[in-house]
Amino acid sequence: MPLVLCVDEKSQIQALDRTQPLLPMRPGQVERRTHDYARHGTTSLFAALDVKTGNVIGEFHRRHRSAEFRKFLDTLDQAIPPALDAHLSLDNYGTHKTAVIRRWLAKRPRFHVHFTPTSASWINLVERWFAALTEKQIRRGVHRSVRELETAIKQYLALTNQSPKPFVWTKTADEILASVARFYARTSETGH
Repeated sequence: MPLVLCVDEKSQIQALDRTQPLLPMRPGQVERRTHDYARHGTTSLFAALDVKTGNVIGEFHRRHRSAEFRKFLDTLDQAIPPALDAHLSLDNYGTHKTAVIRRWLAKRPRFHVHFTPTSASWINLVERWFAALTEKQIRRGVHRSVRELETAIKQYLALTNQSPKPFVWTKTADEILASVARFYARTSETGH
């Protein structure tokens, strides 16, 4: 039985601390915040979202290279039962295609890689999970260190896995392609 995982990295996540606290909201007034902040370092999150269950496997690394991606593949190899074939949906980022990664995959024939088309990483559902993470945990947060930031992300990851829900496309492929065609027709016309 195959397992389908959407895999990607959210690199250079900044641990930000606003120089002033969020300004209070009142009825009819949107949240306000200052434009300046103190930056306390960055981390990169490597994540794999199980398409069927919505579970997410995540791991932090300070750098974002093929060496770190290979370490994450080792984590996946250990987390996935040996009897399962693993189909990985990846974008075309260079770290996913290096000789180190190709050798790793060649030694593990149960792993099958499927690349999203160039400039279409939005198809990869883990990107939607990254967006939810940003909206619900990172954007409004105050993180005075990388450790605080990683702790907040780990909490969101644990919450996700406590009650996982798979993402479901609400439109058919034909509806999506028709929408893209309409957008292209609208934006490519020069009026001449």
